[in-house]
Amino acid sequence: MPEPRARQRLSREERYEQLTEMAWRIIRQEGTEALTLGHLAACAGVTKPVVYDHFTSRAGLLAALYRDYDQRQTARMNEALRNAEPKLETLASVIAEAYVACVLHQGREMPSVMAALNGTPELEKLRQEYAVSFIRQCRDIFAPFCGDKPLADAPLWAMFGAAETLSWAAAKEMITEQQARDELLEAIIAMVQRQAR
Repeated sequence: MPEPRARQRLSREERYEQLTEMAWRIIRQEGTEALTLGHLAACAGVTKPVVYDHFTSRAGLLAALYRDYDQRQTARMNEALRNAEPKLETLASVIAEAYVACVLHQGREMPSVMAALNGTPELEKLRQEYAVSFIRQCRDIFAPFCGDKPLADAPLWAMFGAAETLSWAAAKEMITEQQARDELLEAIIAMVQRQAR
């Protein structure tokens, strides 16, 4: 069980960050089943109403963790893209590496958060929002390599599916991290080149 913290006055944003960090710690140390709003309050050294005020419900807390994961993944990828040479292979490599690395960085935590959210309206909404945002970003990144033709939706969705599945397989150690990156890189390049023809 994570060490309970002494109560301290924090801004709403600081408290939210503290609760989110503590929730990830509980999941890492005790598993997702142990993550309840009451247990989070005790470990964070706050009252239950404080936690309920931030997350409303356990599903709301898990959804917040999913958003936290998504924001970190997007920030990491955007930073790498800003520093990348504007070539198809380089940009595709950045996306493949960032996507797989972020999933693996979360280890077993993210899959268990998603499993706990499985079947809830919150998860479906979050996954859809994330997928649409990722696809929109990839469309913008790769549009310059497709000439006058816009990237079609179906290949972009196929690329997203490949990213999700390869990352999952690497996290489950069915394939190596390098294999996941290499395969995703090839899939992205092939998609863009096929669209450019």
